Amino acid sequence: MKRVKIEMEMILRASPAIVYKFLTDPSCLIRWFCDQVDIENDIYTFVWQGSEEAAYLIDDIEEERLRFRWEDNEDEDEYLEFRISQSPLTGETILEITDWSDEDEIEEQKLLWETQIEAMRRESGG
Repeated sequence: MKRVKIEMEMILRASPAIVYKFLTDPSCLIRWFCDQVDIENDIYTFVWQGSEEAAYLIDDIEEERLRFRWEDNEDEDEYLEFRISQSPLTGETILEITDWSDEDEIEEQKLLWETQIEAMRRESGG
């Protein structure tokens, strides 16, 4: 199955600092992204419904960008990236998400991200 890059942009009212915290702090991650998370060095082990997946943090620029590579992903070119910026006009925080999906699961993957980011909005006040 062909893998394709998915790029999404979400607008948040929370500050870049708060969004960054919700992407990196275990107590915040469990509020919107996963059931449990353990961070050791640069390895994040996420748990969803009893299933674990580990990701290496390969790039971290505070309040700007996080990039992960899933441990079990064989394709070195695939990653999960969060870019945080702020609109100079509105002051809103822009969260850009880059992820990869099987070609026949693009819409489901986008819907999943929309649902999860909506949970982040509720939890972060933004």
